[in-house]
Amino acid sequence: MVEAGLPQKSAVLFLHGWPENWRAFESVVKLADEHVYALAVDLPGIGNSKMGNAPSTMRDIADCIHEFVEKMGLKHLTLVGHDVGGQIVYSYIHSYANELNGAVIMNVVIPGVKPWEDVIRNPYIWHFGFHAIRNLPEILVTGKERPYFDYFYDTISTHPERITDDVRNSYVQAYSTPSALSTGFNWYRAFGQDAKYNMENIGSGIQIETPLLYLRGEREGGNIEQYVVGLKESGIENVQSSAIPDSGHFAPEEQPEEVWKRIATFLEN
Repeated sequence: MVEAGLPQKSAVLFLHGWPENWRAFESVVKLADEHVYALAVDLPGIGNSKMGNAPSTMRDIADCIHEFVEKMGLKHLTLVGHDVGGQIVYSYIHSYANELNGAVIMNVVIPGVKPWEDVIRNPYIWHFGFHAIRNLPEILVTGKERPYFDYFYDTISTHPERITDDVRNSYVQAYSTPSALSTGFNWYRAFGQDAKYNMENIGSGIQIETPLLYLRGEREGGNIEQYVVGLKESGIENVQSSAIPDSGHFAPEEQPEEVWKRIATFLEN
């Protein structure tokens, strides 16, 4: 975990995605220092967040994050999630909307929420299916974490050089144990259950007034408006969106200043 700013200020909690740890938001947290109480944590079962039988569904992980929020006594909280972290934020806002000032989801599709079906049919998103296979990813990736992870940093970012060797090595270390590596793949194995939960929420007619900001790298591909429509149809009434210029998938590292500028503006509204 890393923290910056004074605890009496409004809190912003950052949740990383795969295959990363809290350092994905290290630069953004530094930028947030003077404005809020900013924290970035390892997700349950990853890196320093060691636990047996780490949860795999986004709903269960959101419950773990909620326990952390209560333990830390975080007030006036905005929750920010990138990649898998964004999927956790989506589940969190459906379970604890009244406890949030706002939420930010970055660079991710939500299982069961438009355009989920289009994304999982895309052959370029092959790793969703591969990671969901039982045991095989662990067999093939163990001992080769660095080149395997590098493929994603180098392929789906616009500025892979901004994900430094030091940071990449820290990500490998975060997933270096068999349990941590499986925890990351288990997130993908739970997507079917996540989609079921989320579609049930959509069918319930629930309406959520908590403001949500959706961010996406402008070079990542996909129509950002489709994501906004899906989020609104899932019951989140107040959805804003913004594209991060000159950025691919790993926006918090590729363009931390632009990411923080948009989050700061969102917090002010």
